[in-house]
Amino acid sequence: MHIGVFSFNTEYMMRTDKLALAAEERGFESLWVPEHTHIPVPRGDEQADPDTGMPMSAADFFLPKEYRHLSDPFTALAAAAAVTKRIRLATCVCLINQHHPINLAKHIATIDHLSDGRFTFGIGAGWNVREMGNHGVKFSTRWREARERLAALRVLWREEKASFSGEFVEIDECWQYPKPVQAGGPPVVLGTMDTPFGRKQVARHGDGWLPLTFDVDETRRSIADIHAQMTELGRDPNALEVSLFFLADEMQSDEALSKARDSGAQRIILRLPVADERGVLKALDDYARQVG
Repeated sequence: MHIGVFSFNTEYMMRTDKLALAAEERGFESLWVPEHTHIPVPRGDEQADPDTGMPMSAADFFLPKEYRHLSDPFTALAAAAAVTKRIRLATCVCLINQHHPINLAKHIATIDHLSDGRFTFGIGAGWNVREMGNHGVKFSTRWREARERLAALRVLWREEKASFSGEFVEIDECWQYPKPVQAGGPPVVLGTMDTPFGRKQVARHGDGWLPLTFDVDETRRSIADIHAQMTELGRDPNALEVSLFFLADEMQSDEALSKARDSGAQRIILRLPVADERGVLKALDDYARQVG
């Protein structure tokens, strides 16, 4: 099983290029960083954390303040690509609807070149209604938009003369380079809730899955469901790569890691603390000893 790490990637944490090199030196397989372009300040009729002013999340908890400090994932991962040789570099997750496909296709293909084909494209449709609204995206159509934008990206990555016409995206016939090193583009990992709708999106469109819950028994059943749907669709279920993302920042127990290894997933992603360089390195060392 692959073991990856996740960093909130703020300006007051360990720099992403230094972190990627440190993680690679300790044998971790991948580094994952998130994305929010911005966090809208709560309005007068919206709940806000009395201490930080942060808004309520879709899961009914106040967002930690690091969400408003997230760095750009593509710039950070490009810097990481320049100093590493083996570790995979990934978004967890890119809010695909908040980018134009022409720009996004070029960003990703460039990182794939800089990393010699080590980029993994984790995406989500988003949950912050006002954030996506500032980008002109409606909450009600976010998944239709995400599917269409992903389709447009794949055309741009694949075709010599690419064009696309859809409900949300129009691209005249064009040349765009570079093409990704990975044929057809990097693997696309969908971050979804573990729901029938979420599993359907993965079965139809994903090369991998980031279930945004963590119940090993439930996840095991859900993986089997996605595999069955993929078979019905004529897709190879053995090609699906499932990554279990530990959302909590405390050290995971040996029991939890053992259950994760038996879940049928191919990867565990361990969250690093929001800390300075010394604190992050300590967590990396502790995890390396635990999973080594």
